[in-house]
Amino acid sequence: MDRFREMETFVAVVEAGSFVGAGESLRVSKAAVSRSVQELEARLGARLLQRTTRRLSLTEAGRAYYARSKQILADVEEADGAVGAVTGQPVGQLRVNVPFSFGLRHLAPLWGKFLARYPGIELDVSLNDRLVDLVEEGYDLAVRITRMADSSLVSRRLASTRVLFCASPEYLAEHGHLKRLADVTRHAVIGYSYSQFGDLWRLTRRDGVEEEALTRPRLRANNGDTCRAAALAGQGIALLPTFLIGEDLHAGRLVPVLPDYPPPELGIYAVYPSRKHLSLKVRVLLDFLAEAFAEVSWAGCDAQAGASERAR
Repeated sequence: MDRFREMETFVAVVEAGSFVGAGESLRVSKAAVSRSVQELEARLGARLLQRTTRRLSLTEAGRAYYARSKQILADVEEADGAVGAVTGQPVGQLRVNVPFSFGLRHLAPLWGKFLARYPGIELDVSLNDRLVDLVEEGYDLAVRITRMADSSLVSRRLASTRVLFCASPEYLAEHGHLKRLADVTRHAVIGYSYSQFGDLWRLTRRDGVEEEALTRPRLRANNGDTCRAAALAGQGIALLPTFLIGEDLHAGRLVPVLPDYPPPELGIYAVYPSRKHLSLKVRVLLDFLAEAFAEVSWAGCDAQAGASERAR
């Protein structure tokens, strides 16, 4: 195996924390990763990793080799970007992290068009709702749906969505409608694990009065589609984004509850580590996503058409 590939594999092991995780990111087997690290250590004549049944840790030599390897890989990436800057065509791999439900519904239809427009780019898209560390985990860009707090990251707003309380008509017919936020405490609740609101739901009434209620979810899931499915099945009240349930609202499969409480608005952002030395490949992706979502908003309770038809 060539030295560059050994270096790339070693860095992947350190950042994933396991041979299995490194294999998944590199799309090779665990055995291939283990063999590469063993060959690297044999060639260098030094142990780089301490292995136990539970974890991996770097030796002193490993820490030095990791730091230098990380810099070399970054230099190679920068060299690829320099070629793109000269030719005017972006090249290289883009690692992107996106929320699962939003990524599947509204971003997956866009990637093929992006690749067709920029044939020199390779995309590595990871879908999960966990808040990843872009720098530590090596992502070029992430899409986040949030109230953007102060951050070391740079962001570009793409669109807006709202989160609203909803339930199926069948559930409300059986268990009754809600008149105020405190009523949720006597209802079955479907909770989203990564919700910024947690189990303590806070809302402001139209007259400006703030209220809160502590919920005990009957079902909790780390994926919005799972929460949506439970709500459609009549299993309780859920707090869900309009980009996910817009069609259900239109069709009457789900209905808003608590109409006297305006649903909170969240921004949909593209975030990236730094504006300094922004590579051409990241810049064109930012522009592509901004173009795709330029006329899209889920900020009302109605969901508009997806962005895929607007990216050409």
